[in-house]
Amino acid sequence: MSDLLLRLCVMMQSPMAQEEGQDLVEYALVVGIISIALVFVLQNVASDVNAVFSTIASQLSGTI
Repeated sequence: MSDLLLRLCVMMQSPMAQEEGQDLVEYALVVGIISIALVFVLQNVASDVNAVFSTIASQLSGTI
């Protein structure tokens, strides 16, 4: 009976000890977080750039 429990315990721990795919998941999470942050940053930058070009365009149209 104890031999069966020992085998069952070893079988349960073996899949949990494997770390082969762990690095790939970590890299994917980091890339995902960076891409989400870039989307928010670039949206703010795009609106600021648009405001600058609008100001330039209004000043140029006023001088002509």
